[in-house]
Amino acid sequence: MNILQYESKIWATADLLRGCGIKESEWPSFMMPFFALVMIESRLVRMFDNLKADIGEKKFAGIKKDDLYDLIKDEGQGYNIFIFEKKQSLTDICKNDKSFDIDFDAYLKGFDGETKDLLGVDATEGEKFLDIKGVITKLKAKKILLGYTKLWAEIDLKPFNNSEITTLEEHIKRKWADISAETAGEQYTPDDVIALIAEIIASKIEESDTLLKIYDCTCGGGNMLFGVEDRINQKFKRLTQTFGQDWNDALYALAKIESRFRPDSKIEHGNTLVDDKFYNEEFDVVVANPPYGVSWKGYEKDITHDKTGRFKYIPSISDGQLLFMQHLVSKLDSVGMGVVVHNGSTLFSGDAGSAESNIRKWMLDSDVVEAVIQLPTDEFFNTGIYTYLWVLNKNKQPHHKDKVMLINASDKFKPLKKSKGSKRKEVDEASRLDIVATLTAFQDNDYARVFDKEFFYFNKQAILLTNVDEQGNSFAAQLKEGKTGEKLTPLSLSNGERELTDFTITSFDQNKYQSLADCFEQDIKPFIASLDYKEQPLVVTTAEGKYYFDNERETLILQGTSKTVRPELVEGQQDNKKALGCGKIVVKAALKNASKTQPERIEISVELTSDTQKDYEIIPFHKDAAANQIAIAAFMAKYISKPFEYLENVVGVEINFNKIFYQPEKQHDVSDILRELTGLDNELKLLEKEILL
Repeated sequence: MNILQYESKIWATADLLRGCGIKESEWPSFMMPFFALVMIESRLVRMFDNLKADIGEKKFAGIKKDDLYDLIKDEGQGYNIFIFEKKQSLTDICKNDKSFDIDFDAYLKGFDGETKDLLGVDATEGEKFLDIKGVITKLKAKKILLGYTKLWAEIDLKPFNNSEITTLEEHIKRKWADISAETAGEQYTPDDVIALIAEIIASKIEESDTLLKIYDCTCGGGNMLFGVEDRINQKFKRLTQTFGQDWNDALYALAKIESRFRPDSKIEHGNTLVDDKFYNEEFDVVVANPPYGVSWKGYEKDITHDKTGRFKYIPSISDGQLLFMQHLVSKLDSVGMGVVVHNGSTLFSGDAGSAESNIRKWMLDSDVVEAVIQLPTDEFFNTGIYTYLWVLNKNKQPHHKDKVMLINASDKFKPLKKSKGSKRKEVDEASRLDIVATLTAFQDNDYARVFDKEFFYFNKQAILLTNVDEQGNSFAAQLKEGKTGEKLTPLSLSNGERELTDFTITSFDQNKYQSLADCFEQDIKPFIASLDYKEQPLVVTTAEGKYYFDNERETLILQGTSKTVRPELVEGQQDNKKALGCGKIVVKAALKNASKTQPERIEISVELTSDTQKDYEIIPFHKDAAANQIAIAAFMAKYISKPFEYLENVVGVEINFNKIFYQPEKQHDVSDILRELTGLDNELKLLEKEILL
């Protein structure tokens, strides 16, 4: 009997919710606690029957009640007094309409303390988890509690084992993800992606008598964590143990309930980034699908003051993916490996020197990244974007060390016959095996390439450029070494609309301004800020002559006057003008407080300075320091023609699949284009004839 026959029946329970006006987006919150009920009941009854079979019918009947409960508690799967003592299930309770409310309440209160907490039987505000108490209150108000419970009671999961129930749970949670509008990829990872992750992990581990510890720091309802474990158990006889943590109340409760029916599985509730429940543990395998693009502003203080040492760099507050990535790396044991699902931002967000780039560089420097796999679009239920598997490995084979493989698996899929939300494709078994074989071979093929890790590094070289005029001259060349400008002693300054002749202002128009400071803020400061020597005819007159900027020639000009003509300035120049080279006219104003020798005043200064600008060049990186400097110098000699000074050099890291696997669009042949144009022209002529007729 296939357990998936119950998928449609479980989903049909929502028809009753729809009929009484409950919004579709709220259905998961009504369905989760009842789905948990039927899962728990089926497993408890099966556990009880197995105990009876193991001990023997007669011997079992003679066991005292206290001893029996000790045996049940030893199983670690919880218990329910109502089921075990009254021998009644949810189906039995629903048969008597008159006693239903009392019996259902006794049934819920008959669970052990942990189960009641997870279900939210006695929940107070802030401790809800599955919040069955709140759901029951709403269903009673709609007068459908009995009818809704009857539908769930018809779902008999007792004939199925843990793995089969987990499979059903994954299918149901996927449907919840479709309608719950959660952040993309936050709630549910598709079965085919989980299968691919499990295949990758299986290719890296071996049979052993040592325990394999598997960890998911954002385990949600446990579908990835338990799905990977089940697939590993199908391939290996090795003992496994799962560890997971999640902050979402309902999903944690589902995972916690599931964990009790697995050997020594440990699921904890809480925010992994601020309260790591497994702070003293390391793991053989880590898996995760952290939420994409979710802000961590709400716990910024905890992150920035984290004392664990796991966060080497703090990324943008708008996206916590790389915080989870650093956490997972810190949880790997000395030979651990993992597979982590991310969107594209972790590959290339942030410039060189940013936390994001530095995290990528730290990971590659540490040689923990073995491969990055690009999955097809339309793979997840809530998003159509590209997603990526980061394959982490602290136990690389010798020929894999200091190398990273990129696998472009964007075409490795089979179209679904029917879309599931945004999911239109799946990585089928043949594609999964092909991807894993490629990763294992670790050689270039038509959709994968192996690189030295430094291939992804780049120099972001900062330089200070000195601008020059049309003759290639700069004002900086006229300045003495170490000087950046030449102060002028102006007689006047004019921008064509206003002329200043006083450069130390101590008086002001008292009809317009209340104080000299008021005059400075409202008049002088805005006027000085508006001056633009390139956009306006800004002229500074000194005893030497007039200084201004010639836009056409891109140079400062000194035009001598009849009183101050100096032969060395105007010799060979027309109109007594001399080009001083490209530079700036800088006008500043400052309000000075009164001193013992001077009154309060506004001082205006004018200076000619060199025209420089900071720029950056992106240059390929060489791991040899000397070769790297030679490459930078060669790049500058080839591409930079202006005078410049070297500033800081920052090494960045990005992984860009588009650049590496770019396929140029095939252009149409010219003859085909001309043929199409001729055909369109003939069609237009026929239309014209029809109109004229």
